[in-house]
Amino acid sequence: MPVFSISGRPGNSVDTSEAIEYLTGRNSSNEYISANKALKNSDIYSAIYQLSGDLASVHYLANKRPIQGLINNPSQTSNTHAFWQAVFAQLLLSGESFIYRWRNINGTDLRWEYVRPSQVSTFLLEDGSGLYYNITFDEPDVGIKQYVPQSDVLHFRLLSKNGGMTGISPLSALNSELQIKKASNRLTLDALRKAIISPGILKITHGGLLNAKDKASRSKKFMSQVDNSDGGPVVLDDLEEYTPLEIKSNIAQLLSQTDWTSKQIAKIYGIPDSYLNGQGDQQSSLDQIKGMYANTLNRYTQSILGELNTKTNADIEADIRPAIDPVGDSYATNVAALTKDGILANNQAVWLLQEREYLPESLPEATKNLNSLKGGDKDDKENTDQG
Repeated sequence: MPVFSISGRPGNSVDTSEAIEYLTGRNSSNEYISANKALKNSDIYSAIYQLSGDLASVHYLANKRPIQGLINNPSQTSNTHAFWQAVFAQLLLSGESFIYRWRNINGTDLRWEYVRPSQVSTFLLEDGSGLYYNITFDEPDVGIKQYVPQSDVLHFRLLSKNGGMTGISPLSALNSELQIKKASNRLTLDALRKAIISPGILKITHGGLLNAKDKASRSKKFMSQVDNSDGGPVVLDDLEEYTPLEIKSNIAQLLSQTDWTSKQIAKIYGIPDSYLNGQGDQQSSLDQIKGMYANTLNRYTQSILGELNTKTNADIEADIRPAIDPVGDSYATNVAALTKDGILANNQAVWLLQEREYLPESLPEATKNLNSLKGGDKDDKENTDQG
């Protein structure tokens, strides 16, 4: 009998591709914010896009050729990078993601298919010895597969509250922050809207006391003159004085305060906030920031490797260098330093750089500059004669 599902509520399945598990703040544990709304937040989109793209750029190396072939070409409906980025983006948004393994009668993998969390319901076996899944496929010919064993599903998880059986969304930690951000945005828009509605003050200096009707009529006539001026000057007589309004400094401060949530979003995903807003800690060097980001990628990569190694029975390793050093300059600098210190020979350094495709395989062998040597020999001979 089902003990739990993705949502943590028996017998129910929450669409975590369209519903991210964090509360909207209306005192109900059943209310969620959609992924579409979450990704409309520029900081969340930036964090998800960068992390998922870099995780998809990591080289996953398996010791079994069939598994390596599936990692390199998992899907027939998408390219490799787009497939893995979609899987990892879902993992970062909802805390878990799923891949169904299409296998033949011998248990050999034929292809992998990404399935949305809305298509999957996760259950615990009655004896507690494992999990099984009910999966609803979009293809009418396939329909619903019930009691799918856990060996047929790659189930990636992040932080879990039930022993690693399911994952929870990192966005659940942003409940209070996003409520404050939403209220701050509403307050800022209201302040700007009111400032725009009242563009200035028209003062009648010697007109005596005007009733409300006369004031409204005079204001309407003045605004009509402004609208029809086509950028020309506004004409006033000696009895009128116009003063335009400006956005007050406190409203400008309010606008600057709306960026503070980027640090919170960066914090829950474990990345330096400079990756989101381009500033961050001004005292941190570029190498320190890159090191922090490399540690974050390694933590997410270990969650991915844990599932791949367990389900595929292969020894899979991850090389995160292509994600953190795509050009290879840092790697080349480290190799050069090791060569300078005598740890590596020149031919070993060249081999390492060629293996990483930093140098071409057809690199010609180094030759001595004969002219330079001759000139040096001549100078040395003259110095010897003079001596």
